Amino acid sequence: MTDMINIEKRGKIDIITFAVKKINSTTIDEIKEGVSKIFATSGARVIIDLKGVEYIDSSGFACFLSLHKAAKGNFGIMKFANPEPRAKELFQTLHLHTIFDIYDDLNTCIRSFR
Repeated sequence: MTDMINIEKRGKIDIITFAVKKINSTTIDEIKEGVSKIFATSGARVIIDLKGVEYIDSSGFACFLSLHKAAKGNFGIMKFANPEPRAKELFQTLHLHTIFDIYDDLNTCIRSFR
C-alpha cells in the first residue's frame, strides 16, 4: 500500500487508517486510489478509521462521497469509526451523518456489520 494509508483485514472487513492528520486536496488522490481498489471487489466491507484525522476539507468529503457511491455501486458497505471531535462536527455541519454510518469506536462499528 502507500505510506499514507494502511489497510488491515479483520475477518471480511477492511479497516483503513491514515498516517496523516489532514484529509485535503493534497492527500485525497492517494487515499481515493488505495480505497477504490477495495471496492473493485463486489460486496467489500470497509471501515474508515478516522482516529488521528483532525481536519477534513471539502475535497476530502467529496472523496468520501465518491467512495461511498463506488461501494454502493458494487454492493459494498463503507462505514466510519473514531472521528475526532472537529471531524465529527464537520460531518454534522454538512449533514453527512445522515448519509454515512459513523461510530464513536471501532468495536461498535465492527459489530454493526453482523
